[in-house]
Amino acid sequence: MLQIGEEIELTVDKFADKGMCISRHGGFVIFIEGVIPGEHVKVKIRKIKKNYAEARVLSVIQRSPSRVKAPCRHFGTCGGCKWQHVLYECQLDAKRQSVCDAIRNTVEIQDLNVKDTIGSAFIYGYRTKMEFSFSNRIWVPDEEISSGESRNTGFALGLHAPSQFSSVIDIKKCHLQREPSSEILNTIREIAVEHGWSPWNCFQKKGYLKHLVIRIGEKTGEIMINLITESYKAERVKILKHFLQERFPEITTFVNSIVPGSSQNSSDSDVIVIFGPGIIHDRIGGYIFEIKPNAFFQPNTAQAEILYNLAIEYAGLKSSDIVYDLYCGTGTISIFLSSFVKKVVGIELSRDAVENAARNARINNIENCAFVSGDLMKIFTNAFVELYGKPDIIIVDPPRPGLHPKVVELIAQLKPRRLVYISCNPMSQMRDIAMLRNVYSIEEVQPVDMFPQTYHIESIIKLSLIDGQRD
Repeated sequence: MLQIGEEIELTVDKFADKGMCISRHGGFVIFIEGVIPGEHVKVKIRKIKKNYAEARVLSVIQRSPSRVKAPCRHFGTCGGCKWQHVLYECQLDAKRQSVCDAIRNTVEIQDLNVKDTIGSAFIYGYRTKMEFSFSNRIWVPDEEISSGESRNTGFALGLHAPSQFSSVIDIKKCHLQREPSSEILNTIREIAVEHGWSPWNCFQKKGYLKHLVIRIGEKTGEIMINLITESYKAERVKILKHFLQERFPEITTFVNSIVPGSSQNSSDSDVIVIFGPGIIHDRIGGYIFEIKPNAFFQPNTAQAEILYNLAIEYAGLKSSDIVYDLYCGTGTISIFLSSFVKKVVGIELSRDAVENAARNARINNIENCAFVSGDLMKIFTNAFVELYGKPDIIIVDPPRPGLHPKVVELIAQLKPRRLVYISCNPMSQMRDIAMLRNVYSIEEVQPVDMFPQTYHIESIIKLSLIDGQRD
């Protein structure tokens, strides 16, 4: 029987959920982080549950040929990347396997061909948006604590360690976003510390500085700095404005989002434009998109273009088609395919996102897109279909939890000839498709890697009506 604190040797079997790997000891499942299938490792048991245990790696006795040196000094502590130690080709294989496992375990189809994962041209420096947190508590790794090294723990700007809501890793360089992101991060930290601006204290629920968001237009080069604070301090932002404009003339706009009280949600914040237009732009394909401070926009735009082209291919569009784009966000997919069809109807919960989508359509001189704000579960009804027309194609790109059963039910009733399902969660994606298996057949499954160095995977699936299901 395993004991907490016990040290044992194991051989790693395979990748598992959330970037972990699985091994077994006497038939008992053990989850380990920071290893690769095939490796022989020495671990220390840190948690024991009824059906599994979790262990921490002490040493790698036999290394996998797929193990590489992680470039980031924070790797293993920061929760942003889990797979910097894994050769990229191996990452792509593991992501494909996660989609295969979801199909086998949920839809129970054993022989469906899942294509090789489409990799990203850039495996570092690909993110167009990074959000960093301020905290009065620096997360100090165990090895630094045991060394007795003295360091300031009163101001941190960076990313949270896993499961650490109160402490932040004081990051000097993040490899996921291209420069001048890290230079801006360090400059703002220096200015804040020099002037004694207080970082957020989550226990006392006070502090001036909450978050820093850096957004970069991949194709335009425009840069937005969004400083999220508890209140507006005119003199402070004036100081920061001066430094940013002097040191980083490439920054095109600087905004200050005000999130009062203990709230950490900036989506409904008041936004004060300090300089520039308060927005940036980026391009996907031949279209330009306006990005507001709190708007969602795919953080890997090069891969997003690949994904959207696949959506067009899988939809098999005709010039007479009416397309429904469910969970349309700021209208990127709707606009991207608008030139191929008669009409696109986008539905999104966020009113701000819908307004942004309509604005993006106007910017691109597109007149055949209609965007509707509302809860899909409530507004996606037969009455809605009567108003906007019966869809020939439906494209869905829902949040991680997937589709509500009522939405799945109406899709089955409407029977569009093609359904294109895009998801960042293969398990919920396959669960929803399983409810449609009497109406649709899976024609093609394509994983697309939007986030190298992480375990996240985007999966796009083409579904066609089964013979005999057409009205």
